[in-house]
Amino acid sequence: MLSKVITNLSPSATFAMAQKSEELKAQGINIVNMSVGEPDFDTPEHIKAAATAAIEANWSKYSPVSGYKSLKEAACGKLLRENGLEFSPSQIVVSNGAKQSICNAVLALVNPGDEVIIPAPFWVSYPQMVKLAQGIPVSPEATIESQYKISPEQLEAAITPRTKLLILCSPCNPSGAVYSRSELEALAEVVLRHEGLYVISDEIYEHINYVGEHASIAAVPGMRERTMVVNGVSKAYAMTGWRIGYIAAPQWIADACNMLQGQYTSGPCSVSQKAAEAALNGPQECVELMRQSFQRRRDLIVRLMRGIPGLEVNEPEGAFYLFPRCSAYLGGRFKTATELAMYLLETGHVATVGGDAFGAPGCLRLSYATSEENIIEAAARIKRALETL
Repeated sequence: MLSKVITNLSPSATFAMAQKSEELKAQGINIVNMSVGEPDFDTPEHIKAAATAAIEANWSKYSPVSGYKSLKEAACGKLLRENGLEFSPSQIVVSNGAKQSICNAVLALVNPGDEVIIPAPFWVSYPQMVKLAQGIPVSPEATIESQYKISPEQLEAAITPRTKLLILCSPCNPSGAVYSRSELEALAEVVLRHEGLYVISDEIYEHINYVGEHASIAAVPGMRERTMVVNGVSKAYAMTGWRIGYIAAPQWIADACNMLQGQYTSGPCSVSQKAAEAALNGPQECVELMRQSFQRRRDLIVRLMRGIPGLEVNEPEGAFYLFPRCSAYLGGRFKTATELAMYLLETGHVATVGGDAFGAPGCLRLSYATSEENIIEAAARIKRALETL
């Protein structure tokens, strides 16, 4: 019999939809897949060259559990240069993707019964990680009217004596919301009033930002010792399969994550680390070119989806997701957005993800990390499918 921890978990809705899409493709059906958050660009050439050189130089042994010092130094340089955050290499733990970095932090801090505030809409894995630690997810709701951002008053109201963590994602998956510096300062003011409350700041979409400035809550005075900054190379450098993320944290938390990781995966791939080092230290023009492309796609999908009656569409400020509210189509034939997403897949042949899994049951998530041609085709198919209802 499986453990209670495992039976309490839910499968990933994004991967489930991607799998269903692949099954239909295998039947010869043309599917426009807007379900998975993965850049469609290739990894830049100078990064691939660094990986090739690492192979030739026999970087093929186990790395230190927390990653090579040279990569950790590169992460420190990036954090200081781009975010004004000063960390030492010993405060960096490199993991098998930012997903493991977040899970490490959750498992290192959360005890059974501890509460973790996860503003909704949220990335599907956050609550599952909290459940894995036998914690309790608490999700104040942000709506399209607030640009999917919670207020300081909502945060304060969600805090109880059992609250241990706040998980904040900016730019946000799934909504594309970006918290400004002043908004983060207001949230930090609430956090600092509560001793023993910490923040995981998921900044993996940092460079896919359409408002000109990325702000980290760790940069707010008093917050660096309360915050675990999570980042990586998957989104900005189109390196999803390389599986490199990292955490920058207070020393005692970094030490705990290092100990934890040493027992269940050890250090991440040696060659991937050398590639990530080249990404962080190398030329950054590729990052800006991809960001510009994502912004053009954002503008395109917003315009097209606003032309579909019944969908409420805001303009996301970052990441590569659109999160329209589809409540007008729910309550009759479709009880949930997941049912509507399945209809769009089976009838319109467009893969989206229902907002139920993201804590926003009246919404759909569409990834526009795909070509403009696919975006145009997907919007046309969605419009036709909804018109028949």
